[in-house]
Amino acid sequence: MWLSESQKFGVAFTFGGFLFFLFGILTFFDRALLALGNVLFLTGVLLIIGPQKTYNFFTRPAKRRGCIFFVFGILLILMKWTFTGFIIESLGIAGLFGDFFGAIIQFLRSMPLIGPILSHPAVAPIVDKIAGVNVLPV
Repeated sequence: MWLSESQKFGVAFTFGGFLFFLFGILTFFDRALLALGNVLFLTGVLLIIGPQKTYNFFTRPAKRRGCIFFVFGILLILMKWTFTGFIIESLGIAGLFGDFFGAIIQFLRSMPLIGPILSHPAVAPIVDKIAGVNVLPV
């Protein structure tokens, strides 16, 4: 599957948003970095899946609580309640994107450096339980 130009920009914006969000956390919840990460992430999602699908994703009844927490967390970050906003926004992210955690873990297990760590017999059950991955015994 080939990505269109706007989808390629969307992937770059989403990755940039993730990096700025991570840097915002590492710099003790810097408000500007967290806000910029949020803007880039949302712009990236919009460019990747398009405006109509983005609207449909965020307005689904099953995602309503996650969306409210996510938006409220962003507003708190912008109003200088950075740590509280981060916690509330994290709950929103878990509510919105929690369905994807299993797929993300499976993808990370195929990576060269982190894959063996996540697949280690002592670590794998803990990670699977946190991410909600259902692994069938062989």
